[in-house]
Amino acid sequence: MSHTVRKIAPVVLVMVGAVGLSGCATKSFVREQIAPVSARVDTLETRLQETDSTAKAALAQAQSASGQAQAAAGQAQQNGQRLDQLTGRVDSVEQQQMQMQAQQKRGKRARN
Repeated sequence: MSHTVRKIAPVVLVMVGAVGLSGCATKSFVREQIAPVSARVDTLETRLQETDSTAKAALAQAQSASGQAQAAAGQAQQNGQRLDQLTGRVDSVEQQQMQMQAQQKRGKRARN
């Protein structure tokens, strides 16, 4: 054997061994290996959808509550303004009533 054949022979043997041992994966083998991962992904997708639905429902409820709180705050402000108006009117009526009572007392004293 020549000197170059001795150098090339081990390389050729390694390459033949690598090709022979590597083999190709069949579709069924790949499916078997992927099946557990695929099942986990499906489970996680389902849980993600449930979580997304829950989050959307919570957001809608929070927005509704926020809207109701804003409406209640607006109504409370209107009620406060109305109460201030009525307080002014009651004060005015009380003053008139006091004036009338004072006039009546003066009138009763004059007659006696």
